[in-house]
Amino acid sequence: MAPDRAVPTVSPREGKQLMAQTDLPPGSGQGIASSDLFTPEFSRDPNPAYARLRAERPVCPVTSPRFDSFFITGYDDAKVALSDPRLSKDLYGPNETYRKIFGPNSAALNRNMLHSDPPEHTRLRRLVSQAFTPRRVEALRPRTVEIVEELVDAIAPRGSADLMHDFALPLPVTVICELLGVPAAEREEFFALTDVIRTRGTAGRGSEEDRAAVQDAQQALAEYLSGLVARKRAHPAEDLLSALITARDEGSKLSERELVSSAFLLLFAGHQTTADFLGNAIVALLTRPDQLALLLDRPDVLPDAVEELLRFDGSVPVASPRVALEDVEYRGVRIPAGSIVTVVLAAANHDPGHFPAPDELDLTRTRNSHLAFGHGIHFCLGVSLARMEAQIALGTLLRRLPDLALAVAPEQLRRPPAASPFRGLLELPVTFSPPVR
Repeated sequence: MAPDRAVPTVSPREGKQLMAQTDLPPGSGQGIASSDLFTPEFSRDPNPAYARLRAERPVCPVTSPRFDSFFITGYDDAKVALSDPRLSKDLYGPNETYRKIFGPNSAALNRNMLHSDPPEHTRLRRLVSQAFTPRRVEALRPRTVEIVEELVDAIAPRGSADLMHDFALPLPVTVICELLGVPAAEREEFFALTDVIRTRGTAGRGSEEDRAAVQDAQQALAEYLSGLVARKRAHPAEDLLSALITARDEGSKLSERELVSSAFLLLFAGHQTTADFLGNAIVALLTRPDQLALLLDRPDVLPDAVEELLRFDGSVPVASPRVALEDVEYRGVRIPAGSIVTVVLAAANHDPGHFPAPDELDLTRTRNSHLAFGHGIHFCLGVSLARMEAQIALGTLLRRLPDLALAVAPEQLRRPPAASPFRGLLELPVTFSPPVR
């Protein structure tokens, strides 16, 4: 894993100055019901709804049966909010709002750097960073190439495939399992549990049945990972989980609970987001022949292409929730202490004030300072692994199957519920010409 690149932060004073300089119309009145926002049309293409929010109510309360949230949709406001120390990510702080979102079984899996504030976040991130090193990630490059080639080998003779099931999902789950040291014989169990969370998780806005299924899967994952940690402690190996167990920082180490939670974060985030992104990227390319042709003709643009695809249709449309520690004000809208704040990364990445022609896919776009990996102290630690996998996967797939095409109309592609915290596909049926024997 490449070391964290320098990520500029915004002080509260700078944030207040930026907010005071804005002139967009403030939100007011009653919030928008989540049922009105998260429609089937939204699931297919959220950008029109986000554009309206950005233009008319850039800071907007959104209500739902279980909890309400303030949505922040503009790019500049999003960067401020992602670095605002008044917006807490600490699950174990004085505010219990998080339990409304993640449910009663969330505690075992949320004692990690994603759900913590400094100084605890600083300690956890330092310890994980000791194990999740650039050398360890780069060492996976040859194996990642092998896995991608093997996956394409398996589908190439068939002339058709479901690229989610046959390619996008097995690639990152295999890579992250090898990185962490999950035995090959146990990966199907892990995949089945995480798939429940991927397809039925709705950040607290789904049905009671979905929430129960997700919580059961989380509990089973916590139990599995606890057992895996115990095995690695007894029999260390040259893998990331063993390195996490032995990591030390000024006498500090990860507790048993923190090890399980950090392993879950790396396992789940390390495959879920990459798999969903690959599906989104493939659809974006196959529905835009000019951009697909550009990438086929100029493979040298692949790194920039991946960044543009991340901006255009990333797999994490919203940042994980924050809770206001005190009354705060954005764009003239008062956000009371204790409120949940949701930074909408997908809306920020389509802000015309920052990205020219934001709803157009332009693989040659430069200076692409998108927020797909977040911003500030919680900037994604796995960014280099995600970029490496995406570049190898897309480059190999298009080289091996250059006439790849969707097998159904784009509007027929099925996605998880619109309220899901992730944006991906349930399946991705494609056709292509088998290699000539």
